[in-house]
Amino acid sequence: MLRFASCLLAACAALGAARAAPVVDALDRPALMVREPARAVLLASARCGERVVAVGERGIVVTSDDAGRSWRQARVPVSVTLTAVRCADAHTAYAAGHGGVVLASTDGGLTWAKRLDGRRAAQLALDAARSGGDARAVQDAQRLVADGPDKPFLDLHFFDARHGLVVGAYGLAFATEDGGQTWQPWMQRLPNPKGNHFYALRVQGDTLLLAGEQGLVLLSTDAGRSFRKLELPYQGSFFTAELAGRDMIVAGLRGNAWRSSDGGANWAQLAAPSPVSFTASTVLPGDGVLLANQAGELLRVDGSSLTPVQLPALPPLNALQALGAHALLALGVQGAIPVPLP
Repeated sequence: MLRFASCLLAACAALGAARAAPVVDALDRPALMVREPARAVLLASARCGERVVAVGERGIVVTSDDAGRSWRQARVPVSVTLTAVRCADAHTAYAAGHGGVVLASTDGGLTWAKRLDGRRAAQLALDAARSGGDARAVQDAQRLVADGPDKPFLDLHFFDARHGLVVGAYGLAFATEDGGQTWQPWMQRLPNPKGNHFYALRVQGDTLLLAGEQGLVLLSTDAGRSFRKLELPYQGSFFTAELAGRDMIVAGLRGNAWRSSDGGANWAQLAAPSPVSFTASTVLPGDGVLLANQAGELLRVDGSSLTPVQLPALPPLNALQALGAHALLALGVQGAIPVPLP
């Protein structure tokens, strides 16, 4: 009985010690290696040469060299959800996500290093605001510092291996010219006085298109040196956007999709068959555009309307990755799903 009591006390002491152990912040805790990473919730993907790199919840990054038929998990230094990924070339990739994190890879997505997080981003914003002497900007940046790294980046683009832009919640925007070693706040450069969220960033040559909350759409035609706000008939949020040839397309809440073919001066609504929010899009070879919604439906931009693509039922989708004219990778709550297109 004494031995049992001693063992019980020892077990309780060990449990108490385990409970008292400090919890490492997700920004400093590597992503767990999991048995089936390609079936995790995935939120975005990109092509690094022939390789597909996809990112998602808990810092999971997976890569495929066979068009999505098989996957392997990458080593990642954070376990926050990753929301976006872009490849500057076959070897250089960047990812962004919750906690204001930006990651970089120089081996095509197999291993990653942290280049920015929300703690450092907030301090950079405060330093820049103080240098600029804008009292409101200083107040906003002080709030960022006080809040901690709780605001996600939601999209990014790298023009080459060194020059990139990342955007996110509450109008956050930071640019780098040296592969993420240093960053400059861009919030004051963007006409977004309400600090609305930026959900999508698309780039074609010197044209940058930003789409976000409450109908916010910004356009730059000089590689980001200046931006102007575009006026649209719809003031709901846009979660995705595309630049396809002469067309700009933005899509979001309640099945709203709009297209402009004249640089944003005029917009026409694309008729959707159902009022389900759009969550993803991709440009196919030849500038064809596909949209995906929360119901797992794929719709093709066809003239002034959206035509459903006849496919077996899909789960709710977060991202689309074109693999060719008749091949697609759909990413969502069930992971990565290869989809043949008719």
